[in-house]
Amino acid sequence: MEFSILLNGALGRMGRAILEAARDNNLSIAATIDRDDDAKAAFAITKAGVAIDFSHHTATFPLARLCAAHGTPLIIGTTGHSEEERAGILQAVTSIPVVWAGNYSIGVTLLNHLVQIAAQTLDASYEVELVEMHHRHKKDAPSGTAAKLLQIIREARSLPSEALRHGRNGLVGERPTGEIGVHALRGGDVIGDHTVLFAGEGERLELTHRASSRAIFATGVIRAAHWVRGRAPGIYGMEDVLGIG
Repeated sequence: MEFSILLNGALGRMGRAILEAARDNNLSIAATIDRDDDAKAAFAITKAGVAIDFSHHTATFPLARLCAAHGTPLIIGTTGHSEEERAGILQAVTSIPVVWAGNYSIGVTLLNHLVQIAAQTLDASYEVELVEMHHRHKKDAPSGTAAKLLQIIREARSLPSEALRHGRNGLVGERPTGEIGVHALRGGDVIGDHTVLFAGEGERLELTHRASSRAIFATGVIRAAHWVRGRAPGIYGMEDVLGIG
């Protein structure tokens, strides 16, 4: 079914990729907005079947409140929200369906699922290391995708946040039980590589996802936009969109 989208954050890399993916899927654009375009958003929301947010963490809440007022489903891909901002957004969208994910790649969503299975199935003798690499312009580390993977591993093994070890340097001693090594590499134009290693005695399992185009994320966003229409109010992830939640 064709419908129109309202895109918040249209000038960014992901915004441009989503616009191209929407056109490739015969979706019309009700409006493209960016920060401080509240008046334009209020005018366009009545024409939009779904709103998509890939903007700035301060811009998500006003859009969420607007979507709730008009019953418009919302896709959130923006990251970097504070705990206070996240709480406000969650409170604002109780009446609408929302897909909220840090990564909309179908492959990464499946990676999350497989890592959860591995972390639950393999005991503590299989020691975990995570390596991620992104382009030299990326400002945060570890990446949002890596942070999600680390959360999955910690929850599967009931480990505290103190279990994370960000890099190693000097005479660090033997690796303690329950440690999760985290390594963020930066350079070149790498869009996003993530590997989770489970190293045991005599064998090692490696689960890897490599992104070679931002189009994969935009494709996932459009799939989520189709899926969310007509859903019951609630917060959903890409696992729900793929039916593995």
